[in-house]
Amino acid sequence: MNDFNDNILNTKIMYLPGAGQKRAELLYGELEIATFRDLLYYFPFRYIDRTHFCAVRDINPDLPYVQLYGEIVSARTEGQGGGKKRLVMRFSDGTGTIDLVFFQGLAWIKEKIKPDRKYTVFGKPALFNGQVNMVHPEIDIPEAENPGAFSTNINGIYSSTEKLRSYMGNKVFVKLMFNLLNLVQNKIHETLPGYLLNKYRLLTLPEALLNIHFPQSQELLVRARNRLKFDELFYIQLGILYRRATVAGATRGLVFDRVGDRFNYFFEHNLPFSLTEAQKRVIREMRRDMGSGKQMNRLLQGDVGSGKTLVALMIMLIAADNGYQSCIMAPTEILAAQHYASVVQFLKEMDVKVSLLTGSTRKSERTVIYSKLAEGTTDILIGTHALIEDNVQFKKLGLAVIDEQHRFGVEQRAKLWNKSETMPHVLVMTATPIPRTLAMTVYGDLDVSIIDELPPGRKPVKTLLFNDSKRLRVFGFLKEQIEQGRQIYIVYPLIKESETMDYKFLEDGYESIVRAFPPPEYVTAVVHGKMKAVDKDFSMNLFASGKADIMIATSVIEVGVNVPNASVMVIESAERFGLAQLHQLRGRVGRGADQSYCLMMSGYKLSKESRKRLELMVSTCDGFKIAEEDMKMRGPGDIEGTQQSGLPFKLRITDLSKDGELLEAVRKIVESILLEDPALCRDENKILKSTLENADAQKDFSKIS
Repeated sequence: MNDFNDNILNTKIMYLPGAGQKRAELLYGELEIATFRDLLYYFPFRYIDRTHFCAVRDINPDLPYVQLYGEIVSARTEGQGGGKKRLVMRFSDGTGTIDLVFFQGLAWIKEKIKPDRKYTVFGKPALFNGQVNMVHPEIDIPEAENPGAFSTNINGIYSSTEKLRSYMGNKVFVKLMFNLLNLVQNKIHETLPGYLLNKYRLLTLPEALLNIHFPQSQELLVRARNRLKFDELFYIQLGILYRRATVAGATRGLVFDRVGDRFNYFFEHNLPFSLTEAQKRVIREMRRDMGSGKQMNRLLQGDVGSGKTLVALMIMLIAADNGYQSCIMAPTEILAAQHYASVVQFLKEMDVKVSLLTGSTRKSERTVIYSKLAEGTTDILIGTHALIEDNVQFKKLGLAVIDEQHRFGVEQRAKLWNKSETMPHVLVMTATPIPRTLAMTVYGDLDVSIIDELPPGRKPVKTLLFNDSKRLRVFGFLKEQIEQGRQIYIVYPLIKESETMDYKFLEDGYESIVRAFPPPEYVTAVVHGKMKAVDKDFSMNLFASGKADIMIATSVIEVGVNVPNASVMVIESAERFGLAQLHQLRGRVGRGADQSYCLMMSGYKLSKESRKRLELMVSTCDGFKIAEEDMKMRGPGDIEGTQQSGLPFKLRITDLSKDGELLEAVRKIVESILLEDPALCRDENKILKSTLENADAQKDFSKIS
């Protein structure tokens, strides 16, 4: 964690010796490095261990970077002007010779590097005209300035950009970091109490920052990484849990202490199927929350089709039995309409008033909805962002359900809470499986419930991978399914042909499908994001009503209509989609009792990563396993649901796909500290509170609260 108290770290980078105005502008423009602190916490992304030397005779072009020790035995200039000149130096270490080739800075190199003198050479072997050489290797010059106290043979390599690299290479970065540490090394204050440093054998913060940039040994590099990861995760969890405890202490929760007629009638007469054990478990968890006198803040995770909407409805019936209204806010009109249709179907013949409010709701209908909502005669309101408009006033809002929270901003959610004098209970639902480490960070202020079972009668979707040579076979299978009364989704990654990507695109796909499935024998509907809303609704309704056999779509169908009769999802150019998208698309089928299929069509040439992704889809339907693998392959910042909203903090060194065990350990440490000292008032913990509440800390953690 940053040393928030030392003003020198807030100094603008242009005042660092060796930086200047031009480099400062580049560092900020390319890497957002504006201050000493920004640079100090810009860590190397990899390291080169220069304690080992390689013999020239053992070099081959497949080796990574190698280090040699020997002498220049000859030098020659080749080529004629016009930018084609190159300097070729023959290097020998006694076991063999290799050419060192330079295209830039030839005069300087010839002046500084002389034959018959010993040098250390470091670079990447390459093959040219059948001979191994090294292009622009680093050559240690005896007269070079000694880095003094920070001297090390483990060299950090800093991530850069093409523009920045052309102006200042890694050596300049290292020099700037050296100058910075010289200035601030003795002015970095500790941010963790001594008892934590001693108990967990952590380096001090100054030691960790020195050894992350200039490791004195491999052991100290490992310990520096561990200390800085500990800091990041510790203060993230402390920020989340301290604020959560503070809010919980200050917020009185509504008490829903009775299960009444509406819940019981629904359970006995309208429940469409027996609840799974997972559904029963999460309902018990929510009932316990809502009866505790504290505000419920719970995240409900479950795959597409796992029965989240049913669970949410049963919780809303408990709210109604206790005299309170509920609402569901969904990110799209399609999803809001789907929730509305499902809830109305579930509640048939019950005295529960449900309304739908979206951007498309007519003004005359809105007036009626507003009136009934304010009177308290509407029990459940379902809608989109329209729910947070000023005209929407509840009489007694007791439960707010947010579907796919990551698609809403913090201010939007806050507006919904403010529609009640007492903070309503909050249930957040997501169909995007979230790895545990992300759930503890992105949704770290929420208790987590998971529905990890499919409703009874549901069969896992069979997933198969085909290339274009099997297309006729696939078409034959689709016709068999249609003859059995089933419906088909066919999804494409693009609407129009791309000049740079050889993927099947929707317009061409539509023509080929209509040729293979000609009207009037077959009816094909089309949906994509660029259609007018009215046309899109017409096509979706055509398919949902069973009048269309095939739905051709882009990934807009990922969150869309619920059609239990659709048994096959065909995904064209499946390698074009990410794992989360593939899993969501597969979730569109398998909603009825019949066996469903997901057929992924791919090109002949697949990258290693694409093949791994598609093979994982074939091997499992477990959304949580897929999410974990997705994070390992792509990193947490790219995972669907985190990319749109951004993580609630900036991880500089922690990798949530690899550091899950450390995160869990740190969270337990934070929980134990807050259990014994909830207000962080003890002398030994004052450093934690001051760091957390400092203005700079608030800036880092502003997105958490």
